[in-house]
Amino acid sequence: MPAPPLIVPELAGAAAPELDGLRAACAAAIGAVLAVDHDLLVVVGSDERTRAYGGQAAGTLGSWGVDVRVGEGEPVLPLSLTIGRWLLAMQPTNEPTSESAGEPTSESAGEPAGEPTSESTGGTAAGRVGTAAAGRGLMFQGVASDASVAECLALGAELVEGRRTALLVMGDGSACLTEKSPGYLHPAAGPYNEEIVRALAEADTGALAAMDPAEAAALWVAGRAALQVLAGAAEGAALRPALLDESSPYGVGYFVATWLEGRAP
Repeated sequence: MPAPPLIVPELAGAAAPELDGLRAACAAAIGAVLAVDHDLLVVVGSDERTRAYGGQAAGTLGSWGVDVRVGEGEPVLPLSLTIGRWLLAMQPTNEPTSESAGEPTSESAGEPAGEPTSESTGGTAAGRVGTAAAGRGLMFQGVASDASVAECLALGAELVEGRRTALLVMGDGSACLTEKSPGYLHPAAGPYNEEIVRALAEADTGALAAMDPAEAAALWVAGRAALQVLAGAAEGAALRPALLDESSPYGVGYFVATWLEGRAP
């Protein structure tokens, strides 16, 4: 799933309806993943460095103009994981979940949020992640945006080793698709973005693993490292892929897909 701040209506303001379809696709993808039996849910996204956060880690969008918060305690999550937690919180829920932190699996454990308090943390859906996740482990995994391909693949394999793991992988495509894109128009961006879409639609782990970090950086592909963590986690698995949404409303590639284990009959 993508991780743009504007997916949060409070930040988008009057433009919020423009991403209604994207939010609906994300909700459908999360619902499909949470419905699968698993022991640990890991939200993966780009970060300044590779580190894991506990299941109660908090995030804020204050740097983008509106102090929408998710989780409780001191905000420590990067943007990608904050958006992932916000999308989880938007899932239907009837009661708070007891979020147990997963074991840190990266080179550094990061700083988990403080203990929950009875005070509101501001924004919307501060602490919930949906009843479908209740009683299961939850953790947030940041991956350095400049991590090598080998590091990303190894981290993905480590996250799923020896346990039933569900992943929510947060990452945008190229931000160089039009003249109004954050990275301006680059002639290679369109074909590159289309290849990511194809790889997600076909569960082509090899194509994601083949993404060159330098080329991805030149094309402003913010989700490169996270997508390669996905490739490492899914390598060798029998997968049933589905592309739920693909768009570029602001000149940035957004895609929503699910990879469920097991071939369709």
